[in-house]
Amino acid sequence: MTFGEQEVVLDNGIRGEPVTVPTANPSGFHQAISAPTDRQAAAIRGCVFTPPGSGPWPVVIVVPGSLGVAPSHVFKAELLTGVGIAACVVDPFGGRGVTSTVADQAQYSFAASAWDVLATATLLRDRGDIDASRIGAQGHSRGGSAVLSAACMARLIDSGGVSLRGVYAAYPWCGQQFERPAVGDTIVRSVIGDRDEWCLPQQVQAYMHAMRLCGCDASFRLFPGAHHSFDRDTPVELIEDAAVAPGAPTIYLRDDGAPIHPATGLADPELGEREAMIYGLKAGYGRRGAHIGTEDDQAALFHDDMMAFWLRVMSVGATEGN
Repeated sequence: MTFGEQEVVLDNGIRGEPVTVPTANPSGFHQAISAPTDRQAAAIRGCVFTPPGSGPWPVVIVVPGSLGVAPSHVFKAELLTGVGIAACVVDPFGGRGVTSTVADQAQYSFAASAWDVLATATLLRDRGDIDASRIGAQGHSRGGSAVLSAACMARLIDSGGVSLRGVYAAYPWCGQQFERPAVGDTIVRSVIGDRDEWCLPQQVQAYMHAMRLCGCDASFRLFPGAHHSFDRDTPVELIEDAAVAPGAPTIYLRDDGAPIHPATGLADPELGEREAMIYGLKAGYGRRGAHIGTEDDQAALFHDDMMAFWLRVMSVGATEGN
């Protein structure tokens, strides 16, 4: 069974409520933004964890990366519910028949990953036990890219009034960025390790800087000595089949979602994500293998940073919900 199809109980005794999220499979950001009727429908699974009591609760959507839902993602729900914040851990893979995107990120689009975030926010907004004004999203790796893109995309589509209070992007892939990343009132934070071999810290820095230039509240933290997925609290290991190209040129997106080819500077709605990735590989940036995992107290430092962000953004006290 995939995540969301079995009972999940946190160590604090809170049981997850399985949910199905109606979402979509846009081929890219141009289709998602400019040709919405062409999107293929999809559905993903997830689990909602709510603190004891009746709410309505602020909530954080937790989006995994290329390896899918791991115990470290479920642990985020335990930390959040412990301070009075609900969590919804989603599985973008199971409903799409995908097991991993480690070796092939093009099995479905990054635009679809971003759509998942906004679709989940829509589902949560309509629940009586959720505070619709305090919906946040936290993503890891590919999921980090998803939450950043969702924050940008929310102003460019008919989101039905759904907005994200905050976004926490953990070691996100930022090789594809909106040219004008205006996220409105959404508070954004990105964190990454300086030894990350999967994603490029400089691209993350640049994205946060661009958001600040747009007048947005965006912050960045670099963790010295940390590899990719340094919050997993598992020993550092080599993922041999990981297809990575961290040094490839950034692909920028216009407001209509059309990608701008880095070699020509021209926007091309027909330029697909796979073709853009192939360009980076052919240019000599692609390779196999990347390390993930934790050393020393890195996971604890990550969780301290994460919880400080959400407590501030959601305006809850450390004892609320207990």
